[in-house]
Amino acid sequence: MAAPADGLPERVTVVEVGPRDGLQNESAPVEVAAKLRLIRALAAAGLPVVEAGAFVSPKWVPQMAGTAEVVAGLPADDGVRYPVLVPNLKGYEAARAAGVSPARGGEIAVFGAASESFSRRNINCSIAESLERFAPVVARARADGLRLRGYVSCVLGCPYEGAVAPAKVAEVAAGLTALGCDEISLGDTIGVGTPTAAVAMLEAVAERVPLERLAVHFHDTYGQALANVYACLQRGVTIVDSAVAGLGGCPYAKGASGNLATEDLLYLLHGLGIATGADLNAVAAAGREISAALDRPPASKVARALAAAG
Repeated sequence: MAAPADGLPERVTVVEVGPRDGLQNESAPVEVAAKLRLIRALAAAGLPVVEAGAFVSPKWVPQMAGTAEVVAGLPADDGVRYPVLVPNLKGYEAARAAGVSPARGGEIAVFGAASESFSRRNINCSIAESLERFAPVVARARADGLRLRGYVSCVLGCPYEGAVAPAKVAEVAAGLTALGCDEISLGDTIGVGTPTAAVAMLEAVAERVPLERLAVHFHDTYGQALANVYACLQRGVTIVDSAVAGLGGCPYAKGASGNLATEDLLYLLHGLGIATGADLNAVAAAGREISAALDRPPASKVARALAAAG
């Protein structure tokens, strides 16, 4: 593989969010065994970080039922990080009871928003209240030696408020960092961003949070996800979220499509000479299997092209 062009990173960490963010909005239940096959396949394909699930109420997020069983079945000591989302201290305690630990690649994630309206509708509290809610979770996780990831949603647009000011995104990201989050994922939840808007947002956040601690997380509603990633790579981003087979979507935004497909992201990165450690063909195979279980083709264009090529 040729070296990347000047201005591009030599290596990118791909954070696979399909098993959690991708599956949580599915209408039909996905069995624990199928989730575990997916997670194991993605880890075996060389992806260094694979979201395993969420310790949330099954009443509100039915697809995340069984996360404790998923955690119990995760490979041990394979060098892969397996973040789980927790909304509050109760969720954190459930995660720890299920076996989430530093020794087994455990990692904790909390989920906030840059939009007051989205925060209230999605997690039933204001942005300020969400940070207060996360504080004891972060404190306990730090004391237990667990790595922490903070998600900021609606960084480029909100289904209720429209455009979101970059300064507001920076404020929330800085708040999560001040609490103790090691990494901040900046999510274009409804997929409305363009490269110019993405870079403006990223630069505003980077003034308050070190760039090396920032990840980008784009949905592909308007087909701009890869362009947005490329623009952010040029600005020094080295962590990118994606979901195998393009799984996911936003239930609060009509028409919002899934996450950027991991297969499409890997094809771009490898074509640019950027190392990821992941095997594209193995990831595509995992995507085909979960898509078959969901009774639909992968949303990834690369996955479809690979399948057509035999």
